[in-house]
Amino acid sequence: MIRALVWIALIVGFVWFGSTVRLGNKTFFGHVRAIWHTEEAQELKDGVKEKAGPAASKLKRGIEAGYNAMKDDGGQGAGSATGSGAPAPAHH
Repeated sequence: MIRALVWIALIVGFVWFGSTVRLGNKTFFGHVRAIWHTEEAQELKDGVKEKAGPAASKLKRGIEAGYNAMKDDGGQGAGSATGSGAPAPAHH
């Protein structure tokens, strides 16, 4: 409990410091924002989108396909009541 309060106090202190205390002509968050909007940072963002975009799209399609398969299965697959994902034994 005390550990959580310490972390909350640290986060609140960082946010307060970063948004109110001036470091030169800007606050810490103002400097970060200014850096983020430089031409170099924009080139970096565009390069990451260009290189990671296809992989992210493939991952998204895979997640959606898995979700749709699970939804279409109606919960009768691996998470079914049998627990093993195998069909329940037939009762004769």
